Amino acid sequence: METSGGTAYQVSGMTCGHCVSSVTEEVTEVPGVTDVKVDLATGLVTVGGDGPIDAAAIAAAIKEAGYEVVTVS
Repeated sequence: METSGGTAYQVSGMTCGHCVSSVTEEVTEVPGVTDVKVDLATGLVTVGGDGPIDAAAIAAAIKEAGYEVVTVS
């Protein structure tokens, strides 16, 4: 599945600023991603980019950071 800018991922397990940094760093490396916003309070990671972005690649990057995607909207 591919998405274009503004996709929100509900992520479980993030509890601190280090979590935010880890997720931001991993997701930023996904091709096409130009913007990553992590809201620790809600657990939402919002990803924007130029053109289509592979949602599976985003989920894999979040998993690489040590967290799990619960839902995508």
